[in-house]
Amino acid sequence: MTDDTPVVPRLRDEELTASGRHRTTQIYRIEIAAAPERIWAAITEPGWTERYGYGGRAVVEPRVGGRYLVEKPPHLRMVAGDGTIPAPDIIIEGVVTAYDPPTLLATEMRFLVDPDSAQEPATEVRYEIERLADGRSRLTVTHDLRGAPHMAAVVSGDFESLGAGGGHPYMLRDLKSLLETGRTLRETGGGRHGNL
Repeated sequence: MTDDTPVVPRLRDEELTASGRHRTTQIYRIEIAAAPERIWAAITEPGWTERYGYGGRAVVEPRVGGRYLVEKPPHLRMVAGDGTIPAPDIIIEGVVTAYDPPTLLATEMRFLVDPDSAQEPATEVRYEIERLADGRSRLTVTHDLRGAPHMAAVVSGDFESLGAGGGHPYMLRDLKSLLETGRTLRETGGGRHGNL
């Protein structure tokens, strides 16, 4: 049996400069066989957010100016060159900047999971949901990462081989799997992380 405990490494500056893909704006799109209302629930309701991705419980106050928090998943641990270090109980904190169910959620947030990222400025994440034909929807995630190179490295998925996870690509694939099949990528054998 393998250990599927989520692990977040502490990235060193030389690892960050090794890749040129950490653009200041990252945009991801995925089509999901689900109505916008189901996708909205999956990204805003704690009972859903615990079921896919890294398993963090998101708390979204349903209004502009409301709090946005993601609690540490129960088994999340961080590793550094000298061993495991504790992750904070709240790994993401921020504020809701746009709230228009079921089509638009935007948050300005800080990534607190490691000391380097916690020192970076807040970044904006926009979730835009568009209804398509045949019961499908398109989810577009736009992440403005100006001034946040550590967070950019983690959410891009580029450092998955170092244990940083698959970032937004993994989260979106796992969400798609859960909404379309009722099972996560781990449950379907699709792996712990993945790319779009």
